[in-house]
Amino acid sequence: MTFARPLITLGLMAALAACGSTAERFPVRAPAVTEKTPISFSSVEVRDVSLPTYAASEEISVQLADGRLVSSTDVLWADAPERAVALELSQNLARMTGRRIASEPWPFEAFPDASLEVRFAELVATEAGEFRASGQYFVAVRDDRRERSGLFDLSVPFNPEGGANAIAAARGQLVLDLARYIARNGLK
Repeated sequence: MTFARPLITLGLMAALAACGSTAERFPVRAPAVTEKTPISFSSVEVRDVSLPTYAASEEISVQLADGRLVSSTDVLWADAPERAVALELSQNLARMTGRRIASEPWPFEAFPDASLEVRFAELVATEAGEFRASGQYFVAVRDDRRERSGLFDLSVPFNPEGGANAIAAARGQLVLDLARYIARNGLK
């Protein structure tokens, strides 16, 4: 039957929850930032990160080969995904640029030189072992410099047998790769 594969995937996700009724939460640990990337702005506010409904949910979703998304209320992200991705993005950008970068609300008295908005069309782990992200970023500036935007389409492999921990590690790497991409293409 065509339902066997989704049932197996759901079974694996349920097994991740250690057979209990208590949900398990999985944090995303930031990978090490090993390179420095210069940008044209001394300060940047990560103003908004917009995720698709399934990616903004607490539940960790997995996309099956036929495109369907499955999740379990027993396997959850440790933090609200939109907040977490915005923080990961701002921290990665700050580490790689050495500049004053923070997610909203802007914590400093002086206004930032630029504001970054990221709208994800896709942010999903697949059962085949690929974590994908696509969407668009926008950089708004307060002076006469050129405002800019760009599209992104990135992916990171992971071992599906590693379960939710592998998915969380892949998301961390993907957000770091996105920060690097935006720094090089949108903040120069």
